[in-house]
Amino acid sequence: MEFIKADINIDFVGKRKLALFFSLALITIGLISLIIKGGPDYGIDFTGGTLVQISFTEQTGPKAIKDALAQVELNGLVVQQFGDDPREFLLRAQESTTALKGLAQQIGAALENAYGVNTFEVRRTEMVGPQVGKELRSQGLMAILYAMIGVLAYVTWRFEFRFAVGAIVALLHDVLITLGVFSLFGKEIDLPIIAAFLAIVGYSLNDTIIVYDRIRENSGKYSRKDLVFIINRSINETLSRTVLTSGTTLLVVLALFVFGGGVIHNFAFALLVGIIIGTYSSIFVASPVLVYWDEYRKGRKSETDARSAA
Repeated sequence: MEFIKADINIDFVGKRKLALFFSLALITIGLISLIIKGGPDYGIDFTGGTLVQISFTEQTGPKAIKDALAQVELNGLVVQQFGDDPREFLLRAQESTTALKGLAQQIGAALENAYGVNTFEVRRTEMVGPQVGKELRSQGLMAILYAMIGVLAYVTWRFEFRFAVGAIVALLHDVLITLGVFSLFGKEIDLPIIAAFLAIVGYSLNDTIIVYDRIRENSGKYSRKDLVFIINRSINETLSRTVLTSGTTLLVVLALFVFGGGVIHNFAFALLVGIIIGTYSSIFVASPVLVYWDEYRKGRKSETDARSAA
């Protein structure tokens, strides 16, 4: 199916300076948000503590739940509504490993005293020790780093080093912007979000490789044309495939985001942002890096020739 005709001729590379400004603005806003908030808002997977999900039979509120738990000693207790159901809540507390034992039972007993028997149901209880959380956070970040190194090696082997640099710049761009959006919306970073980041890396790379493949083919086909023409021609020829693939994937992830429920809400949100940014970066970031690389190389060569002539 050809959604967009292959002979379309949009000057994507000509908009590279505007795209550079747009990307830098998004990354800067995200970094400022991260600095103001003291870094990413790590979930219980990475900080350690207790998480209890409770569903009440009647509507209540965070303040009433906190009042009911006043008799239980809880450090940093956070009560927040879970999903769209006003009767579903998440309780988070940061306690030491020894204090975690029996904490869920204490919370259940306190709520039973305040709300009565059979007025609520504990859906799940998760406990992570501080040391385990620290190790998980370190391993998650290393997983992303190893994925980047693997991409650099693979693209260098399949294409050239300059293509690998373009792919890595685009992937860093996607992860940084997604991380910034999470900070702006006050969403937590936990293990499923690390999995979503790795999925974004894979999706964005797939899109970039498609365009790079066409650039390599067209480099032979239009050997007398300049690099800007070849890149523009390649992006235009693959535009139909890019729009169809990204559009259909986006619809699936959007359905997960809307109808998937609270458990995968943040995961689907990360994928939504990642697919939109990944599609944008494969067109406006990964390929223009080749142009900047070419201009830099020509500039260095001119300087060398000028010094030799002098």
